[in-house]
Amino acid sequence: MRTILVATAIVCAIGLASCSDAGGPTEPTPRQVATVVAKPEPLAQGGAITGEIRARVQTDLSFRVSGKIIERLAEVGQSVKAGQLLARIDPEEQKADLDVAAANLQSAEAQQTQAQLAFDRQQSLFKTQVTTRAALDQAQEALLTAQASTKSAQALLETAQDTLSYTELKADADGVITARNAEVGQVAQAAQVVFTLAHDGDRDAVFEVVESAFLRPIDGDGTVNLLSDPTQKIVAKVREISPTIDSATGTIRVKVAVSSDAPIPLGAPVVGRFRYVSQDVIQLPWSAMTSRDGKPAVWIVDPASSAVSVRAIDVADYETGSFIVKSGVSEGEVVVTDGTKFLRPGEIVSYVKEASK
Repeated sequence: MRTILVATAIVCAIGLASCSDAGGPTEPTPRQVATVVAKPEPLAQGGAITGEIRARVQTDLSFRVSGKIIERLAEVGQSVKAGQLLARIDPEEQKADLDVAAANLQSAEAQQTQAQLAFDRQQSLFKTQVTTRAALDQAQEALLTAQASTKSAQALLETAQDTLSYTELKADADGVITARNAEVGQVAQAAQVVFTLAHDGDRDAVFEVVESAFLRPIDGDGTVNLLSDPTQKIVAKVREISPTIDSATGTIRVKVAVSSDAPIPLGAPVVGRFRYVSQDVIQLPWSAMTSRDGKPAVWIVDPASSAVSVRAIDVADYETGSFIVKSGVSEGEVVVTDGTKFLRPGEIVSYVKEASK
């Protein structure tokens, strides 16, 4: 009985083997991947930059003559009016020059008076034929010389008066003092900046940004709001973009016009927001990116054969959860977005076409 059971098991095993051989080798199931169809779509990008509020017009105030500062009447943050005295230097030297100029003028006027009397006398004598034409001409020449000397002395006196007035530094407009660079007792040189005055009126939000931020055209006006109050948004328009790059910071200066009615104090830190003009781009999810020779790449599916191949691409920009393709992918191509880790070039895959989002 035991022998019969063994023989039966052997026969069954042989039969099963024969059945398996008759079916032939089983083909591997194609790998399932997720894909999207590349499609250009409009993309409106923007950005946020930080800066500060400054006056539209800002003046550096300085003395026009050198001297020792003996009085300072303004502080940083102080509001001043046009013509208000801000500082004064020792005027003794300028007063001495004014006294000399006044004395020279008096001397010139006295000489002119004498020359005038001499001319009048020669003129009267010439009418009575007592003196000669030569003597009259000589008296007239002396008078003209004296008159010219008087005019020269008068001009020197006015110059000395102006120089004396330069010992007082006054505000040239209504505004706020934003910087002070000199103290009492210091010897100030002519044209040395003593105060910086921010004029009242229109203000700008000033930003230091990288050059690439404004290479693309801006779509309309932006907004500016205080860091301390993000809910307060003020419509602002780009007024000026510096044509040169700051060699120290590698940035360009951008000035955005802010209405003078906006309740934003000078020096307040602000955030500016703007949007670029919308452009049609191919945008793919992060999961679609792979690498080829150390460079960004994606897997492309051939719709005819369902075979995949890896292709290097250029990336224009990186977004949150996606990236923008600059070149390497054309409209209508099928890009693998999930399941790329174990793919091999030429491998047949199974996928469902979906439009890119």
